[in-house]
Amino acid sequence: MELVIDAHNISKVYNPDTIPVYAVNNVHLHVQRGEFTALVGPSGSGKTTLLNLIGGLDAPTEGRIVINGTDITAMRTNELIDFRLRNIGFVFQSFNLIPVLTAKENVEFIMLLQGIEKKEREERVRSLLQEVGLADKIDTMPSQLSGGQQQRVAVARALASKPQFILADEPTANLDSKSASNLLDIMAMLNKEENMTFLFSTHDSRVIERARRVITLVDGRISSDTAAVSTVH
Repeated sequence: MELVIDAHNISKVYNPDTIPVYAVNNVHLHVQRGEFTALVGPSGSGKTTLLNLIGGLDAPTEGRIVINGTDITAMRTNELIDFRLRNIGFVFQSFNLIPVLTAKENVEFIMLLQGIEKKEREERVRSLLQEVGLADKIDTMPSQLSGGQQQRVAVARALASKPQFILADEPTANLDSKSASNLLDIMAMLNKEENMTFLFSTHDSRVIERARRVITLVDGRISSDTAAVSTVH
């Protein structure tokens, strides 16, 4: 299988010159294309920090992160911004939609940054919103959407750049049970039918039950890494 995430000896240290605090401590992590993996652990275990390091939103104090064969820790800031834009999709628990843009415009925005032509943008937006069950909400503002619908727009936006993988930080945290289940159904479908790779940071048992691999972090270290019996078929 193809390796899409290859993290070597990753550490993130705060206050290194006084009393060092290891948010992530010497982590090795390898994720193959098509995995559906959950990072779990108590609050403060380092899940979100590790996700942010892999996504290039933060820089490790030590170690090296290789994404699809490219060492992102060696990149300058502008190079990293462009690399993230073209290779990594993000889904956050707070949705992070632009409130003054419609569902269509939110999904389209990343493609504008990529310089994709209008016809292709429009075709892809319609296809993605159809895929996440929101074809009838294309011109709707975020404030008029439920939490579950906003998160599905966020998933469509994450997919719009045709990323190598999607990082999802507590994507179900603000959703009710039905909305969370619907969202996970969509992500599982994308994983199965399009071989899209997902790496979740989560406390949510609903996500953990769907994962096919569960990695537990404790005090910034991986304490276990196990294949799970998935309920997704």
